[in-house]
Amino acid sequence: MSDSLLDNVRIVLVNTSDCRNIGSAARAMKTMGLSQLILVDPIEMPNGQAQALAAGATDVLANAKVVATLEEAINECGLVVGTSARSRTLPWPMLEPRGCGEKLIEEASEYPVALVFGRESSGLTNEELQLCHFHVQIPANPEYSSLNLAMAVQTLSYEVRTSYLLKEEQKHQSKAAAQTDEEAFPVVEETERFYQHFENALKGTGFIVPSHPGLVMTKLRRLFNRARPDVKELKMMRGILASVERASANKDNDNN
Repeated sequence: MSDSLLDNVRIVLVNTSDCRNIGSAARAMKTMGLSQLILVDPIEMPNGQAQALAAGATDVLANAKVVATLEEAINECGLVVGTSARSRTLPWPMLEPRGCGEKLIEEASEYPVALVFGRESSGLTNEELQLCHFHVQIPANPEYSSLNLAMAVQTLSYEVRTSYLLKEEQKHQSKAAAQTDEEAFPVVEETERFYQHFENALKGTGFIVPSHPGLVMTKLRRLFNRARPDVKELKMMRGILASVERASANKDNDNN
């Protein structure tokens, strides 16, 4: 299993005719954190032109795997999504681009997954599409729906990355919540002792005048209720108050 879910997402280009499109697709992939490129029977192998269009993604291009058939490219994958630019006579489960990204990332934690792109001129054949679990169609402008290969790779790779980042953020939030839950909250008796300690310390420094206490403690209670410190944080606060009291007492002794 890869360290990153993105390393389990394969971009498969089938029978690409222009190697420059392969270079542009590699660049589109790398901008979204994808690195696993598989070329199925490319008509033109990547060359200097492809490297030029790959720009800073020549490593993705150099590490691309070349295979003879789509079956070979996807035989280890548990989920395969094929891109389709038009409706087919044979109905097939369809995904929107956002749902495609979500599903690929969801299942990438279990096994390699693949996003398959067809030929520049004709896309994937019906036979190739039938090797896919789902089809995905980019809802482009119906009056001008022409997307070149690299554009399609960029669009769907963006959806994959968006879903990946969301999953990572949810994981981070869950971890943070679990760590917070591990710290117990103080019971009312402990909290009241803290407030009494706080009030005594503020009286000792002269911040609260006993004859005219005002609403200081009421406002402080409201502040700490919003923050809701846990047991360790409350102990830390009492330690700070104790140091304030010691400093105040030492100052009084020096004045005497």
